[in-house]
Amino acid sequence: MKDLFNIRDRVIVVTGGAGVLGRAICVYLARQGAKIVILERHQENGMALADQIRSEGGEALFLVSDVLNREQLEQNSIEILQAYGKIDVLINAAGGNMPGATIPPDKTVFDLQLEDFRKVVDLNLFGTVLPTTVFAKAMVENGAGNIINFSSMSALRPLTRVAGYGAAKAAVANYTKYMAGELAMKFGENFRVNALVPGFFITEQNRTLLTNEDGSYTARGNTILGHTPFNRFGDPEELLGSIHYLASDASKFVTGTLLVVDGGFDAFSI
Repeated sequence: MKDLFNIRDRVIVVTGGAGVLGRAICVYLARQGAKIVILERHQENGMALADQIRSEGGEALFLVSDVLNREQLEQNSIEILQAYGKIDVLINAAGGNMPGATIPPDKTVFDLQLEDFRKVVDLNLFGTVLPTTVFAKAMVENGAGNIINFSSMSALRPLTRVAGYGAAKAAVANYTKYMAGELAMKFGENFRVNALVPGFFITEQNRTLLTNEDGSYTARGNTILGHTPFNRFGDPEELLGSIHYLASDASKFVTGTLLVVDGGFDAFSI
C-alpha cells in the first residue's frame, strides 16, 4: 500500500524559514526526506539553518528573500528551478506584527498608527499573495502544486489588541479559500491551497506580550490560558504533524481548508 505521508524528494519552499515556527518546520520536513528551500531576510540565520539541516544529512538551499519584493522572489524562483527543476510545496510562514498596529488597554482605536497598520497588512497579506503568485506560476508550468498558508486564531475570533494582525490574517483565510477554487478550476485537481490556523505559540513576535521578563505570564497570557482547554501554550513541534499532513498525499482531496491547531481555544465558551 502506498505511504500517503511520504514526502521524500519533494521540493518544499518555506518563507520566513528561519523564524521560530519556520525553523521547526524546515528541520522536520528535511528529516522526512524533503528538499528544503529556506527563504529568509536574515542571511546569517538562514545560512545557519541550512548548515544544520545538511549536517544531519538533509538537503537544504538557502536564499536571501523579501516576501514583499516581487523581483527578488522571481529571482528566487529561477534559482530554485535551476537547482531542483520544480517546486512541489510552498509554505507561507513569513509574518509578524508591530506595536503601532495594536491597541493596548490604555489606548483606543483612535490611537492606532495607520502606517504601522498598513505595514502589518502588507507583511502578512501581501507577504502571502506575492510568493503565492510567483511560485504558483512555476507550479502551473510543472502541472501540480500545493500551497500552505499561515492564518491565525485572530482571523476566526476577533481578539483584543491585535487590530492590524487580525485584519491581515482574516484576509489570508479568505484568500486561501479563493485561491483553492481559482487554481483547481483553472488548472486542475493537482493544485491545492490550505491554511494552518495556529492557536497560541510563544514566538519572538509575541513573547513580550505573553510573558514577563522573569518568565511568568502576563495578564494577557493568563487570560489566553484560561480560555484554552489544554491550559498551556503550544510547542512549535505540535504544528509539524498538521504541516506534514497538508504537504503530503494524505490530504490529496483537501483544499480550501483552515486547519486549526489550538489546544481547544476556538472551541471554548463560557
